[in-house]
Amino acid sequence: MADFVKGLFGGSKPAPSSAGDDTDFADFAGAPNPSPASIFPSTASIGGSQFSTPTGVPDIKYTKWYRVWERASPSDFYQEAFILPFIIIIVGLHAWGRRKNRRKARSWIEAHASVLEKEFAIVGFSGRKPPTIDDVQASGLLKATASDSLTIPAELLKEKTAQEYSTYATGRQNVAFLDMKLSLFKRYNPLTLILEWSLSFIFDSIRTPSEGMQAIMYTFDGKEKDLIPTPNQRQQDSLEARVKNIQSSYDGFVWAIVNKDHMRQLREDRYDISFTVQKDNSKLPSWATVMSESAEITEQLLTPDLIKAVEQAGDTVFDNIIVTDQPLDKPQRLNETVPRKRLSLSLRLPTSTSPSAFAPTLPLFTYFLRLPDILVSTAHFRPEVMRKIRSTRDEEMKKLKKVDDDEKAEERRTEDAKRKKAEREVKLKGMSGEEQRKFLEKERERDQRKMGKRMTKKG
Repeated sequence: MADFVKGLFGGSKPAPSSAGDDTDFADFAGAPNPSPASIFPSTASIGGSQFSTPTGVPDIKYTKWYRVWERASPSDFYQEAFILPFIIIIVGLHAWGRRKNRRKARSWIEAHASVLEKEFAIVGFSGRKPPTIDDVQASGLLKATASDSLTIPAELLKEKTAQEYSTYATGRQNVAFLDMKLSLFKRYNPLTLILEWSLSFIFDSIRTPSEGMQAIMYTFDGKEKDLIPTPNQRQQDSLEARVKNIQSSYDGFVWAIVNKDHMRQLREDRYDISFTVQKDNSKLPSWATVMSESAEITEQLLTPDLIKAVEQAGDTVFDNIIVTDQPLDKPQRLNETVPRKRLSLSLRLPTSTSPSAFAPTLPLFTYFLRLPDILVSTAHFRPEVMRKIRSTRDEEMKKLKKVDDDEKAEERRTEDAKRKKAEREVKLKGMSGEEQRKFLEKERERDQRKMGKRMTKKG
């Protein structure tokens, strides 16, 4: 108690015990106070070496792990050295193939742009160039807007894939629009191209790869009011008044000039060609033939200009030219037989990428673009000829109608069976157990009598 009171009033404190009395901290009793290590090199070592290790930092010994040139050798990269040339070759062939196809497509449009420009108001997907201020000031607004200059060929073609290009044209009398497609080799993928070539030699069902141009032209056929878009009623009335006295329709038929080498494939691929009969014509070269529904149609359409254009194109380039109003694929429904009059031209492309290589086919291409005008003016045949053509189409429509009627009858039978089954289930639910048993027995007896009658008839 006395010690406690002395502590409160600042009395003498007991002397601390010496370090030697505490045995637990005996090991630290004589340790000196730590001093911070200097981050600068010792002054004594500066004279000896400028890059000596700082005080307190251990000396690091660099090994081969840090020296790549010591721990690696050329033998470690044999796998990469083997793979890298193949990657370079594949990338190089891909770039070369795409550039080659692009150059060939550009050459084609350069050779045909002038012809398309003369025949159509709009060519390509960007149309005509708008007149600049300099053009207006130099030649006036009227002449500047009437200029026939097109955009550059690169803007006239659309690259769908690396081997397929397409273009479009519209704005011509008797023609609604024209679609053109270029199909080129897969030069960017030589392995696939070689595989397709090999398989085409083994299997007849696989086509041999080829480069070609396919042009499909859809005619108005008196439907300008339905096919030409108008933003308002006033322009619609103006269009109706303008086309009222225009005659753009012609009789529907199927007629073609075909290269004999591709005649069999054409019959297998196209349903509309099945309406025609193949017959050689002495006016045509020996490698070409006519496929027509009537000899009178051939006499009317096989003009000297067309014969000359086909001969100039040659058998290595010419494939077919077709006038048709029937679908490409066999219709499965009656509403698919609605006639759609169109013209198609198929040509193979030359091996050269120069625009001059397409000169032999330009007369035929020009004649094809003007063929709708010839059809409108001359393709109106005698009633006897059209009656025979329509009879063939009516037979096909009767077959489709019979198939359609059979399908509808089957649907009606299915619906009747479902309705009777639902009525039977409702009737059974309202019966007692004994009534259900009698009802099922009567059904079984009735089914047995029907089966017996069927067996009697068969016997």
